[in-house]
Amino acid sequence: MAVYTDLTDAELAALLAAWDLGAARAFKGIAEGVENSNFYLETDAGRFILTIFEKRVAKDDLPFFMAVMETLAQKGFPAPQPMRTRDGALLGEVRSKACAIVTFLTGVSPRRPNVAQCRAIGVKIAEMHRALEGFAMTRANALSVDAWGPMLRPRLALADSLSPGLAALIEADLAALEATWPTGLPRGIIHEDLFPDNSLFLGDEARGVIDFYFACEDMLALDVAVALNAWAFEPDRSFNLTKGQALIGGYESVRALSLEERTALPTLARGAALRFFATRLRAWDDTPPGALVRPKDPLEYADKLAFHRRAMGVGDYGG
Repeated sequence: MAVYTDLTDAELAALLAAWDLGAARAFKGIAEGVENSNFYLETDAGRFILTIFEKRVAKDDLPFFMAVMETLAQKGFPAPQPMRTRDGALLGEVRSKACAIVTFLTGVSPRRPNVAQCRAIGVKIAEMHRALEGFAMTRANALSVDAWGPMLRPRLALADSLSPGLAALIEADLAALEATWPTGLPRGIIHEDLFPDNSLFLGDEARGVIDFYFACEDMLALDVAVALNAWAFEPDRSFNLTKGQALIGGYESVRALSLEERTALPTLARGAALRFFATRLRAWDDTPPGALVRPKDPLEYADKLAFHRRAMGVGDYGG
């Protein structure tokens, strides 16, 4: 979440005229994240999030994202419910950019997840996978293994400037993962970006999952690998085995991982770390000046990659 496109009062009023939500009572930008412009919106009808989709989000992908959220919400999963316009559309437009209004979910994103929260998010990931079984639409993962090299290789000098010697390590990671990336594992619709700041909790209870704008069809276990990177590492970037065990256990309380998925999990976790290192390095390189957002540190994921290189099997992750 971020603010790249700010709206005037007149633009907001014109935009709301397309929805049957009444007049705006409160409206403010949310300066978090790196992809879209987001605003807290309160109207006569309730509380919502208005998202304006910026250039990094392909307009043709938006119907897929909206349908994923609508399907989850209709099945009782705690995802934002996209609001339809007076004409029944899930998307609007402002300044020649697509936009959407979704319901506001109550809760707090954990800054430092505890063991119980790690288990709870594992449960929610599996429930999400179950709820999306048989989903009719599809979208390829645009940030899978084939995308990492084109993002990273032109920026290896930047990686070395952040940490001398890092470029050689990243090149070795790329070569290893391009040669061993799994195929044939169970697939479905995944979130692919379920960090703590994309979750909402009341205490240890998971009350919401948000920001589905990287959702895609891919290996289900990749969502577990992303979450292990995002939830089970401590601020000093050491891996917490107890948190990893809780996350995997929570997931398997709903959907058991196959032997092949468990075997592949270290490779998937290493690949997920490289994916986030690549996107953070790209954001570090080209975040627009003046945006109300600070790029996230790529070196966090360089340190996580160091752990994954040493991992011998799923047991190193608590599985």
